[in-house]
Amino acid sequence: MAKKGMIERERKRQNLVNKYNFIRKSLKIKINMSNSFSSTLQLYRDLELLPRNSMKIRLRNRCFITGKSRGFYRDFGLSRNMLRYMGHECLIPGLIKSSW
Repeated sequence: MAKKGMIERERKRQNLVNKYNFIRKSLKIKINMSNSFSSTLQLYRDLELLPRNSMKIRLRNRCFITGKSRGFYRDFGLSRNMLRYMGHECLIPGLIKSSW
């Protein structure tokens, strides 16, 4: 299980990404459409004033049960350990344990 602080930090980052998403997109569009160098620099300064944690690249995929970030399966939103456990307990519809 991941530390509670790490899980809360990710939740805070997700909230910041959602909050500043529209502002960040509009600034990037304005930067691409600007004609003068001085206006481009001003728009970049405005973009730099936004919080760093509001960037989407800073998000980390985590298991929604344990909070683990390693061995994450995007299709299920689970870590490999929880995927295996829930698969054996038949809690994931359509998931079949392979054997050969």
